[in-house]
Amino acid sequence: MPLQIEKPIALVGLMGVGKTTVGRRLAKRLSREFDDSDDAIEQASGRTVAGYFRDHGEADFRDGEFRVIKRLLEVQPPLILATGGGAFIHPPTRELLMEHAVVVWLKGDLETLVERVSRNDKRPLLRGVDKRVKMRELMEARHPIYAQAHLKVKIARGPHLRTVNRVMRALKTHGSQVNEGQSTSASLDTPSK
Repeated sequence: MPLQIEKPIALVGLMGVGKTTVGRRLAKRLSREFDDSDDAIEQASGRTVAGYFRDHGEADFRDGEFRVIKRLLEVQPPLILATGGGAFIHPPTRELLMEHAVVVWLKGDLETLVERVSRNDKRPLLRGVDKRVKMRELMEARHPIYAQAHLKVKIARGPHLRTVNRVMRALKTHGSQVNEGQSTSASLDTPSK
């Protein structure tokens, strides 16, 4: 049965869960375009996300991020969108995404995320701090908010393709529930290939 979701699909979750990598592969699998809200912000502003955040502050950044995500959600045909880790935490952006997209929370365990974020020095929230402590704090603060997403998919250790397969299964379940008028919340925590 082909996937029957007519809305954009937005990936949310903490840094390091693989939103961009999974999003690109998911877009290819679904023959949809892909965009990353952080990349779109950088293109629109002519500066890095970290630079924009530093120079203008979080409130201005979140307002700009909201506008960029709103524009990306209007793209036709609907695309696959990877969002920044804090986008879904911002109430207006969360409401926008929940209304106009199928929101998929990519959820990772602490060990996997610390391992992944330790490979990249470009994450402003992790500069000069204990990555494990900071990631634990972010998990505690953000997981209850991410849990509002339409779908929850536990990321797989190893190749991102395994996570893409999990997302596809969750989306198929979600699509069939929408078509049958059932609840639109689903979860995929079970490990499989």
